[in-house]
Amino acid sequence: MNTLRRWFLLKWIALTLCLVAATISALAQSGVQAGTKNGEWRSYAGDLGSTRYSALEQINASNFSKLEVAWRFKADSLGPRPEYQYEGTPLFVHGMLFVTAGTRRAVVALDASTGELRWMHSLDEGKRGENAPRLLSGRGLAYWTDGKEERVLYVTPGYRLIALDAKTGVPVPSFGKAGIVDLKLDDDQEIDLVTGEVGLHATPIVAKNVVIVGAAHLSGGAPMSKNNVKGYVRGFDVRTGKRLWIFHTIPKPGEYGIETWQNDSWSYTGNTGVWGQISVDEDLGLVYLPVELPTGDYYGGHRPGNGLFGESLVAVDLQTGKRKWHYQLVHHGIWDMDIPCAPILCDINVNGRMVKAIAQPTKQAFLYVFDRTNGQPIWPIEERPVPKGDVPGEWYSPTQPFPTKPPAYDNQGVLPESLIDFTPELHEQALKVVAKYRLGPVFTPPSVSKADGTLATLVSPGAQGGTNWPGGSYDPETHTVYVFSQSAIAVLGLIPPPTPQVSDMNFIQGTDGVKPGPRRAMGAPPVADPTPVGGRGGGGLAGITVQGLPLLKPPYGRITAIDMDKGEFRWQIAHGETPDNVRNNPALKGLNIPRTGRPGLLGPLTTKTLVICGEAGFATTPSGARGAMLRAYDKMTGKEVGSVYMAAPQSGSPMTYMLNGEQYIVLAISGAGHSAELVAYKLPPA
Repeated sequence: MNTLRRWFLLKWIALTLCLVAATISALAQSGVQAGTKNGEWRSYAGDLGSTRYSALEQINASNFSKLEVAWRFKADSLGPRPEYQYEGTPLFVHGMLFVTAGTRRAVVALDASTGELRWMHSLDEGKRGENAPRLLSGRGLAYWTDGKEERVLYVTPGYRLIALDAKTGVPVPSFGKAGIVDLKLDDDQEIDLVTGEVGLHATPIVAKNVVIVGAAHLSGGAPMSKNNVKGYVRGFDVRTGKRLWIFHTIPKPGEYGIETWQNDSWSYTGNTGVWGQISVDEDLGLVYLPVELPTGDYYGGHRPGNGLFGESLVAVDLQTGKRKWHYQLVHHGIWDMDIPCAPILCDINVNGRMVKAIAQPTKQAFLYVFDRTNGQPIWPIEERPVPKGDVPGEWYSPTQPFPTKPPAYDNQGVLPESLIDFTPELHEQALKVVAKYRLGPVFTPPSVSKADGTLATLVSPGAQGGTNWPGGSYDPETHTVYVFSQSAIAVLGLIPPPTPQVSDMNFIQGTDGVKPGPRRAMGAPPVADPTPVGGRGGGGLAGITVQGLPLLKPPYGRITAIDMDKGEFRWQIAHGETPDNVRNNPALKGLNIPRTGRPGLLGPLTTKTLVICGEAGFATTPSGARGAMLRAYDKMTGKEVGSVYMAAPQSGSPMTYMLNGEQYIVLAISGAGHSAELVAYKLPPA
């Protein structure tokens, strides 16, 4: 009898331990970032944590190069003119793809197996749409369901939030007014409904019952005024469209951070919007806002002080919008280093401790990593002295935050050792080219442009360098972030506005002796003989080359794999074949130039075994055709394992899904001479 009792006792203990272990395992898995589920793609970046990860593995290293085009969808007729800058990423739910497309930003539903158009919704906004600061098709939309009803939601160029029935494309009559919420109203400020400078390229994001919407403006190199619309962020009831909360990205009197705006500059300064993608942790009930800088990308003399919440990652409560924590990545920004992309939620193991982390890729090529529950840095972030400039009236922060881990994943600063050195002669020529410019490390400030003195400051990565709006991806299995970045230079010269009609700022971006050109909306059609002043990205290279070669050393584009448990690189590779203008340059004849990678704005996709990313820019492909390649890399080693031809460069980020037992990869392609197109790839029949 004692033996039997002992046996039952041991069985009871064993069963109890199993139940406890199962409970612990279930608890451990709740809220853990795991990427997309069930072969679907329900959010712009795959999931609310912006991981851009799918565990699908039908397409792998052994067969990637065998991919064939399953279908194409051209967007030429979805607007008054074709689009050549198609940045959308589709959603895949229940056998259907949903995406925005065309120069009027139509919403289309496509059969995910054939690309057949099922329905289309389009709103002609007239002058309001024409005056929008962010034109074209945008980057996509959001999806919501309660298990019965299904909706897709998007923001029009004219800044309206529209909810559509996902099955029919008909506006939902119970949402706002006939399916529309006018985002220029109920924003705690007066905004002209037709000309008010606010819009959005990014998608809204939906979590539980809340749809969250950011704000974007014209590029800010040469603002017409130090006064502008403020880029507040709002949460709306996903069923009714009622405003639930608003977060003032520029504090009002009595609110946290108002003291960082000296001389009452909070009262008139604008911008400080969230023009990139937003991420959410539903379990923590937190929304993570990557905020841009205030009015004046390169001159901040009218807004002295650190200026919260400019260039800050801010966590707010999902249901109330109340600030929970923030971290300012750049104090008093004057480099247009605004946070451009979604922060990535990742659960990592640091020194034997599991941490709910958040990783923010940036234009400055730093990955800032925090505990997403409280905003504490995972590894120390040090305030280090930075160079002080000499622009009259400017206010300079004496220090800037520098992460100690991970290391910068792209070139920072423009120094003699950064310059092209294929040959000693080319390096010497580069030194002569930059002699009229101020050089320095990261955070070297802009200069007043003088034809007989310093023409400008050369800054790298610059507003287009590092990582931009496509952001990165995260592998929850190996705790690795994958991020594309480009090495680029911005030319930061400042000039007084030639007339008060051009701007009431003390200084705007420009070059001494060059007449400023008109400000243009992002996505506006090209103008004849444009003058590159005040444009997006600080003027880019502005023609600064050495015998037609880029001023900086390669790689010009790279993918970096970052071990998030250690804050170290796993690998780094040049992404993209060497551009034709480099490969065929006479100055390099006879030299063996390794693959340089290609610059661009790209986002990678991660699957069970692969990192997948297309090339930016056109080049001569291995077959001799003009186009670009979609490339796949072993996610553990960075070794290229396959590639397929694309008729045009990747211009939107790739996504993947499983339908009827077949895995698809879909991405937007477009570029000069090739209008907007979605292309779907899958494996050939067995």
